[in-house]
Amino acid sequence: MAEEKVLRMNEADHGISYANNSVIQNAVISKVMPIIKESISDMFSKTVPDCVKVADLGCSSGPNTFVTISQVIDAIHGICTQQQLKLPEFEVILNDLPENDFNSVFKSVPGFIERLEKEKGDMVRERCYIGGVAGSFYHRLFPTRSLHFVHSSYALHWLSMVPVGVENNKGNICMAGSSPPNVVRAYAQQFRKDFTDFLSMRSKEMIPQGCMVLTFTARKNPNPSNEDYGLELVAMSLLDLVAQGVVKEADVDTFNIPLYAPCKEEVGEIVESEGSFEIKELQVFQVGLNCSNRDEQLRNKDIQPEKSYANTMRAVLEPMISSHFGDAIIDELFIRFAANSQMNSMHGNKVNIVVSMEKKQ
Repeated sequence: MAEEKVLRMNEADHGISYANNSVIQNAVISKVMPIIKESISDMFSKTVPDCVKVADLGCSSGPNTFVTISQVIDAIHGICTQQQLKLPEFEVILNDLPENDFNSVFKSVPGFIERLEKEKGDMVRERCYIGGVAGSFYHRLFPTRSLHFVHSSYALHWLSMVPVGVENNKGNICMAGSSPPNVVRAYAQQFRKDFTDFLSMRSKEMIPQGCMVLTFTARKNPNPSNEDYGLELVAMSLLDLVAQGVVKEADVDTFNIPLYAPCKEEVGEIVESEGSFEIKELQVFQVGLNCSNRDEQLRNKDIQPEKSYANTMRAVLEPMISSHFGDAIIDELFIRFAANSQMNSMHGNKVNIVVSMEKKQ
């Protein structure tokens, strides 16, 4: 699997698009918003530069793309209004891998600017500039000391590659409770390398005392064998298709997804070890898997919760699964997933980590 080619969400014109099936991700952003606003308020409490440069890494596509950016602008607008300061210009850079649906993102920009204009006045339209940078955030993306604020939501649990040496992860498609110890170590080591690289790259790109807020899926327990990582049902559903003769068992055994759910202790230790940032806040929090808002409920009023959850997972995983198994199994796989989800009561909570940091001098 060439990760940068297939590690993307379903496009806007797809029947099961990420834009229409990312309510869990939206709930995560909503939970983190007070921490983002606090970070912005602390950073700009004394002075606001002429141009505030903000990067959103792993922006994907759909309505969630602009939620955080809107709140950042809102927070700075509030500071300027309260302190009677001139509103700065905003340079907003949206980043994701090259295969991301950037066409959909940039088609949404005029509507986003119009909403800002209605809420904040004509001045915002003339002071907000939005662009995109395609590339892996495990490499350099921006000029030295150019960024004031960096945000990433639900992207850093995706690794740069499937770890080496996980060929014996039979019956699983990622690190799971039943994975052999060497597989668990390989995933943990790959996350450590990737997250360390991420922090190192951002430390070069951010100004001293710049702020960064990161959110990713996580696990509650330091012991990785004591937890469900959310992909067991996908593996179970693939094995159902093996039993039906639709999928070869060897194909399942050679399929691993580059995703790792760290614990709070790991994240804190890696940040401290890399050394460029001071942690301001590090929290574990949960959101419900069945957390649809009112608009989502109206749009999908005839869809059962397990079907909605299956659509959410499909919108994220379909490109990776199709590249390995082909398109023909997708519909049946997620029908099985919905059935297994109902039988296994997978409507609990999703564990997440948020870490707020400040770049050291």
